[in-house]
Amino acid sequence: MKIAFTINGSSQTVDIEDGNTPLLWVIRDILDLKGTKFGCGKAACGACTIMVEGEEVRSCSYAVKFAEGKKITTIEGLGTPENPHPVQQAWIEEVVPQCGYCQPGFMMATAALLEKVPNPTDDDIDQNIINVCRCATYYRMRKAIHRAAEIKNNSNS
Repeated sequence: MKIAFTINGSSQTVDIEDGNTPLLWVIRDILDLKGTKFGCGKAACGACTIMVEGEEVRSCSYAVKFAEGKKITTIEGLGTPENPHPVQQAWIEEVVPQCGYCQPGFMMATAALLEKVPNPTDDDIDQNIINVCRCATYYRMRKAIHRAAEIKNNSNS
């Protein structure tokens, strides 16, 4: 089955035997984009978070057949080293990662949140950023989320 979509601004067509294959494995194993991580495989931890049409999606439980014709963004497409996305810049400024494994998922969830809620409160963050970090860098992430909102809002002025 051929499935066509746009990922990080690039048109892609994959030929996949089973349309129910999780999009995560297509991203990692076929497209060789390794930033999106496998965590639990049950859409609970958020390590595999990407954006599909601007919405936060847990790619480990999102069948590739549903990606047909959609715009997908992974951590590799969020920003560049020369021009980081406000979330990436805030993560750097606040020195968020400890082991770093889960961080791409947190950054993607944060980018999706900031599209809907430009100035999130702590409660907005608690209600929307529900990924899991074994290193417990939640305090630094909260600071970085507020900083990312500030950077994003200042760049839109």
